[in-house]
Amino acid sequence: MTSAASHHASGPDHHLAGGVLTVDLGALATNYRALAGRARPAATAAVVKADAYGLGIAQVVPALVKAGCSRFFVALPDEGISVRKAAPDAQIFVLSGVFSAEGAASFREHRLIPVLNSPLDIAIWSSDGWAGSTPLPCAIHVDTGMNRLGLTLEEARGFARENALTQAVNVVLVVSHLACADDPAHQLNARQLESFQEVRALFQGIESSLANSAGIMIDGEFRCELTRAGIALYGGSAIGTIRNPMLPVVTAEARIIQLRRVPAGTPVGYGASAQLSRDSLLAVVGVGYADGYHRSASGAGVALRRAVPQGGHGFVAGRRVPLIGRISMDLTAFDVTEIGTDEISRGHFIELFGPNLSIDEAAAAAGTIAYELLTGLGHRYHRVYVGGEA
Repeated sequence: MTSAASHHASGPDHHLAGGVLTVDLGALATNYRALAGRARPAATAAVVKADAYGLGIAQVVPALVKAGCSRFFVALPDEGISVRKAAPDAQIFVLSGVFSAEGAASFREHRLIPVLNSPLDIAIWSSDGWAGSTPLPCAIHVDTGMNRLGLTLEEARGFARENALTQAVNVVLVVSHLACADDPAHQLNARQLESFQEVRALFQGIESSLANSAGIMIDGEFRCELTRAGIALYGGSAIGTIRNPMLPVVTAEARIIQLRRVPAGTPVGYGASAQLSRDSLLAVVGVGYADGYHRSASGAGVALRRAVPQGGHGFVAGRRVPLIGRISMDLTAFDVTEIGTDEISRGHFIELFGPNLSIDEAAAAAGTIAYELLTGLGHRYHRVYVGGEA
């Protein structure tokens, strides 16, 4: 049982909370040092996007700095600004790149390094990524087979030739991302490594980074000069087929609100979907899907998981578009082949749910219910309030 005493506490008082989340920063630091040791001679950065995987940038980043980490990756500029406050001297890379000339000012002000993902990103940074007459650092992302973000190999070749002549962009790191490193035997790993070796040759003398947590685990060839430790830092298993060598970092506990003795044949919960086959003692706890304990983890009554096997849709330019591939932490892909670039372009928005796609339909495609989608909406959305006082 978690003690009420802790070094740093936030949220409701211990005696008022329905659940307790304990984050062991000592274990986090140990995991970082273990991953950094495994990756040597490559350096190891920490991925702290999504508020340090939900654990809190303000608490996690200082612990990692104390453990020896000086380089961090985030998804969005706002996250980078939070990291800068916690790590004044760190090198901070922003994976989503720079969105506009106006946004470039924040990169300059907070000393953030954009990971440029497209020719448009490069054009923006070559124009606005300067401090006086000095080009500010950036990273270049080249796609080697994931087909998510990044320059194509052809674009990378062209940029390398041009920038070698103009020196308009100060590239300090070249990155790509492994799609299947959690499956070490997957043939795409070798293909991506081969492609990335070509990319590295284009940018000789510049550091390169390919390996995520799983890439650190599987083979030295993937590690290059800089690795990016993510899920393994926080105690998660990077490769499901091997024993997880990481220490657990997070403990989630739910307070028992009531103990109930319930006779055989009695239903439990909404929809009476569970029927007790014996006399039972039930512990009713104070944590649910509003706490991120997902409804899809229910012991019974989750028929929605079978309702929409083909996955979800979005809505753009007056039409539905299917989601393609796996949704990842920061990015989702939709197939807009039937629409094309005449009707949509960068900067347009795809509706995930709303007036054209009901939240219940979107939830059914996720194997859950609308309540979970709403209560799970994170702080990373820009929120606009209309129709009344916010």
